[in-house]
Amino acid sequence: MGKKGYIGLLLLVLCTTWPVFAQVKQNAFTIADDQMVLYLDLKIGRATIDSLLRIADIKGVDIDKLIRGNFDALRKDGWTVTQTANNKLTLLKPLNELASNAQMRPFLITSNMVMHDKQPGYPDDDVKFGINSFLRQNVHELPSGVTRFFLPANLKAKRVLLSGNFNSWSTSKGVMIKTDSGWIYDIKLNAGEYLYKFVVNGRWISDAGNLLKEDDGFDDHNSVYFKYNYTFRLKAFPKAARVMLAGSFNNWNANQIVMMPVHGEWVRQMYLREGNHTYRFLVDGRWTRDPENPNTQTDAAGNINSVLNIGEPVLFKLSGFANAKSVVVSGSFNKWRTDELHLHRSGTQWILPYALPAGNYGYKFIVDGRWMTDPANGNYIEENGENNSFLAVKPTHTFILKGHANARQVRLSGTFNNWNEPGWAMAHQGDTWIISVHLAPGKALYKFIVDGNWIIDPGNKLWEQNQFDTGNSVLWVDR
Repeated sequence: MGKKGYIGLLLLVLCTTWPVFAQVKQNAFTIADDQMVLYLDLKIGRATIDSLLRIADIKGVDIDKLIRGNFDALRKDGWTVTQTANNKLTLLKPLNELASNAQMRPFLITSNMVMHDKQPGYPDDDVKFGINSFLRQNVHELPSGVTRFFLPANLKAKRVLLSGNFNSWSTSKGVMIKTDSGWIYDIKLNAGEYLYKFVVNGRWISDAGNLLKEDDGFDDHNSVYFKYNYTFRLKAFPKAARVMLAGSFNNWNANQIVMMPVHGEWVRQMYLREGNHTYRFLVDGRWTRDPENPNTQTDAAGNINSVLNIGEPVLFKLSGFANAKSVVVSGSFNKWRTDELHLHRSGTQWILPYALPAGNYGYKFIVDGRWMTDPANGNYIEENGENNSFLAVKPTHTFILKGHANARQVRLSGTFNNWNEPGWAMAHQGDTWIISVHLAPGKALYKFIVDGNWIIDPGNKLWEQNQFDTGNSVLWVDR
């Protein structure tokens, strides 16, 4: 377990005895030998109740009905509900109703949990590439496409689990299978960075054979594994003594990535984040671009670099401007460089396919030196006092506000943009205002700003109170 997952789970790992649980009779979800127990004070507020229900994986419960004493949805889901006179609930559910067995030792999860927004498929800017490093490789990619985790020895253990950011650091999933030499667990993973640990009879341990590790915030570390998605190959220079790889993904560090000789060519497998990457090879001290890759780009220093696009490209398109000599797109995705991404004329349009990682971006076109927003895009964002067109790559949610047809402007603001007061401008389509946004998994709070007036989402029943007693709409984004 670690800071990359549900950190609160480790804060209160209980030894083994029920007297400890007897002291915790409110706002906690416990898993013990043969049952799940949820203690819930209905006076704690909608937001905390909402969070605890999510932690206990209880879905489809109307919180307002719950507060009013309607427990039908809970009982239908298999929970036994006991209510005391002071408006507190105790919910019980046998573990044998779970699809997978839970951890034998008791764990306590409180409402003071910290959810890190870094999840598989949502790498941050610091994880642009990754290469595994094993003293003994206990993680393997099988021909079937699944990833096999192996924990050697520990044959006297009664129960072993694999837990990581791929299963939200669960202590009920990831039950490993015992073999004659250790424990195995197979899981389907997408390309990306994964953090994991083994849980042996309730004791968390890292992978001793894995040299890659990250601090878990509790004087220990999580093991790190990269699921690869790309192989660099250099077929030339078979007699070279040393070949290195460098690119924009590792800040052009020429001493970091060593290419390996394999059957007369140089090879390096790795994980690469989706997006646009430039790179070159350093062959016995001399730089060379990839002779097998026709896509190149000249940098500010005049170096010709090979270009690699990972993922589905975004198509930037600008109609008209038939007499323009140059059209460039610039945005937050390339640090607003002005002479890098040139669009090409195609009939009556200027176009450029360009791969970007999932996220939200601001951008503009530069037509013969003149900056302009995208006339075909009704969504824009104010940055540093300027309006830029807004682009969401692989959006995970579409915000919709119906009505307000006579409003001059509707914007979106929330925890995902630090409650930006100008907000992100929504496009007006008939009687509907709309914007699609890429959000990381987890909880988000938001509001609409209609001609300067902040309102909660009338189409969303989930909301919680704020310090201004005006409420915020609540959105849970699943992975």
